Formats: sequence, C-alpha cells, structure tokens
Amino acid sequence: MVRLRRRWALGLLLGGVSVTALGTSEPVLSRRTGTPVRRRSPVEVENRAAGEPWWPRGDTRAADDRLRQIQGYASTTSLAPGESVDFHVAVNPAGRFRITVHRLGWYGGAGARTMLTSPYLDGSPRPVPPADPATGAIACRWPVSWSLRIPEDWTSGLYQAVFTSADGWRACTPFVVRDDRRAAALCVVLPVTTWQAYNQWPRDRRAGKSLYNGYAASGRRDPALRAREVSFDRPYADTGQPIHFSRDHDAVRWLERNRYDVSYATSFDLHSGRLDPRRHRGLVFCGHDEYWSAEMRRAAEAGLTGGTSLAFLGANSVYWHIRVRPSADGRPERVVACAKTTPDPDEDAAGPTVTWRELDQPEQALLGVQYNGVVATPQPLVVRSADHWVWAGTRVADGDRIPGIVQGEADGVHAAIPRPLGLGETLLSGSPYPAQQGGRRMQSSHVYETPRGAVVFATGTLGWTMALNRRGQRDERIERATANVLDRMISDPVPVSGSDPGTADTPGSSPAATNP
Repeated sequence: MVRLRRRWALGLLLGGVSVTALGTSEPVLSRRTGTPVRRRSPVEVENRAAGEPWWPRGDTRAADDRLRQIQGYASTTSLAPGESVDFHVAVNPAGRFRITVHRLGWYGGAGARTMLTSPYLDGSPRPVPPADPATGAIACRWPVSWSLRIPEDWTSGLYQAVFTSADGWRACTPFVVRDDRRAAALCVVLPVTTWQAYNQWPRDRRAGKSLYNGYAASGRRDPALRAREVSFDRPYADTGQPIHFSRDHDAVRWLERNRYDVSYATSFDLHSGRLDPRRHRGLVFCGHDEYWSAEMRRAAEAGLTGGTSLAFLGANSVYWHIRVRPSADGRPERVVACAKTTPDPDEDAAGPTVTWRELDQPEQALLGVQYNGVVATPQPLVVRSADHWVWAGTRVADGDRIPGIVQGEADGVHAAIPRPLGLGETLLSGSPYPAQQGGRRMQSSHVYETPRGAVVFATGTLGWTMALNRRGQRDERIERATANVLDRMISDPVPVSGSDPGTADTPGSSPAATNP
C-alpha cells in the first residue's frame, strides 16, 4: 500500500494530515477528544469483507463463440441501488444454470467478493440474429432469464455477473452499480462505449461484427465488412470479458487497495448527465477510453472549467466521436454509432461520427497529448521533468528508464496542434518507441493545471495501469506518481496564478514534440 503507508507516516510526524488528502470522506470530530478523525469511505469499509476470486485461474470450461455453451448480456450498463437489471442468457445444450454476482475490488488481494447467487434457472439455446443490413448491428432479443433488484446496501463498484451451466461452463458480463446519493472524492468512469466498439461477438469467423471488422467468406476479418453501429443487446465475445477490460480492472484493484474514496459510473452516465462531474474532485478514466459522444466531452470540459480534475490512465482517449442511440424498441443507450467516414448518413448537429481531429476538436486540446501510434514491442518510459511534483518521492532522474511501461498504444505531442489553455504544462516523459505503422515515434506523459486549480493528467500509454497492479509488472515509481496525481486532485484546490517556468514546456520545443 504505497500511498497510505507513507502518508500516514508523514501525518504522524507532522501531527496530523488532511483527511481529503487521504482520499476519504469529510472529517468528523472525535467524541472523546473533539479533534478531527478519519472516517472510512464506503469502499474502504466494503473491502474489509472476506473476498474470493471471481473467475477461476486456468479455467478449462470457459465458454467460446464457436459452441456458445453459455453466454449472456445485461439490460443496462449501470444502475443504482433499488433499481433492477435483467439478464438474458443462452445455454447450449439446454439445461440448468445459475448466475453469481461478484463485486470487483481489492478484498485483501482476493480481488472480488461474492454478493449473491441466483436459484437454478432453466436455459435454452438462443439464435444469433442476422446483422442489420444497413448498419451491421447485431441485436439479440433473447427473453429475460433472471431479474435482480440491487440491494440498497450494495456499494458502488464494478460488478461481474457470472453464468455457470450445470456442467460447469462459464461466461460473464460486467455492469456498474452507481452511487447517486453520495459524492465520493473520485469517480471512476468505465469505458463501456469502447468495450462495445471492440466487441466482435460472435467471434465465429462467420457472423460477428465490431466497429473494426466483419468476416469475409474465407473466415478472415475484413475491415470493409465492419459495422457502423454496435448494440449492447448481445454478449461480449467468448467468455464475456471485454477487450481491454483487464486494464480497467488493474486500476480498480489498485485504487481500492490504496483506500481511495471512489464511486463508479460509465461512459453512458457521463453522456446522459446521471454523472455530474461537478459533484466530484476528480474523474478517473482508467484504461482504453477511445469512443466519446459530444455530450460526454461537453460534460467533462464543463466539469474541468468548474474545477473538477481529470486523470486519463490509458492512451488513445477521446479519439472517435460517437452517437448514442436507443434500441429498436426505444430503450435508451443501447447502441453506439460510429460511421468513421464521411458522408455519415445519420449526421446530426454534433457533426459526423469521425475522429475528433476531423471535427477540429483534437484530443490534444483537452489532454495535452494525443494518440500517435501502436507500440510494436514494449518499451521503457523515459523520465522527463523529474523535479515536478508528479515524480515527487519516486527518486527518479531525467533520463531514467522505467521498463515496459510504454506498450499497446501511445500518445505524444503534435507540434502543429493547439495545446490546452491550462497553466504549468509539463511533459513528464519522452520515450522513443517503434510503431507498428513504421518508424520510431515519441511517447509523452503530460500534466497541466487550470486557473481553478484542477489537474489534467494523461499517462500516454496503455501500459500504465498494468504497472499499478499486475503481478511481475508492478512498479513503485508508477504507483507513487499515480498517488501524487490523485492526492493533488482530491486536496483542496489552489488557484494557479501563472505557470512555473522551471517546469512548463513551450509547444514544440522538446524532443517529445513530434508528429504522429
């Protein structure tokens, strides 16, 4: 527990420490002494419960899209206690099954807590519906297998419903329980729009489609046959764990291990206004968060203007502009549309669903960096601005190399594109990497602050959250830097009157400033 161990030690030495700097809820007074004491956040209390792994290691009975032994989907991506979610499950061959619901977190290293298990249910095979001829969307209309009303005492979090057939085959689907009543210091926004964009269900070399590929008659993936719309009324491919889900899970485990006061929401909550950024000190976007609606971006930018900080712990964020649509029967937020080319047949006032750059709203204007390539092989993160507060306590020096952090996809600075209007802009790394697209490019992590004292931090790599939690890849320097950012976000904001000439970078002046 890198963060709390050190901060509590500092608090003891100095005779006290700010409760908000510890990421917990507001202080309360001790009845005995009248002095402020730390109140445990709901997530910290929840993690004191006994846990157990939610998915068996080396499971040999994981469902797949070829035989579709058991698979299912949820009727919503998020809900609050007191609301209900329906699960739609197919079983092949027909037989009995159960649904076990788990909350993912730290739980002393177990990683999850089993919340409840359904009674035995009867399951039957269900068809893969044909793709919509106009959009390519695949939307199942399977009947409801089981409905769950979320108990009032369930803690906000990332949950997994695991479907297990009588003969032991397993699959799952994720959903989020929100907390609409209490404003945690940080809200983790899980990228469900990106999860669905990559979902190739069914991955059977015949029918499956995502926003990236369809299948040719040969069974090979073909981008020309991709869908323009994808539906949440279908399982995620194979076991039901979305692509890139593990990156979000790594961050969730780390945040809860370090006892941050967090609640959880989804892309759709930001889109709809159910998540108001102004209620929180900061929003945390954990993993690969590529697909953003205009409503999502407006909400994040309005929150930032009002003093809410933003932390992007992945890369290639805010890249594609999307449209959120209802299902054919009118249920809201069940379809993500992204034509990716013009003309967009459904273009509306927000513009075509192409990259934000093509709309003259490049992601760099918000993040300070933007996507510039796919990393061919993992590379070290090369430290810059080692005297900046983000690197405090890490003992790094300029030029130090932190192994394996730059991987997956990377962001960098594009010298010809406007930078944010914030203050104290600082490039925290300048890491050369070989790109799958050819040549060598430069990865950069970046931070700046607004005049209201809000922080915007972007790691610029998909390898960052793996270094927070993953066995064999954890790095205390990355953990410490992440804690520095989040602690700054949740402490009392200090308005910034000007930039620090010792840490600010002039656009295009550094080795990290390079064109994609």
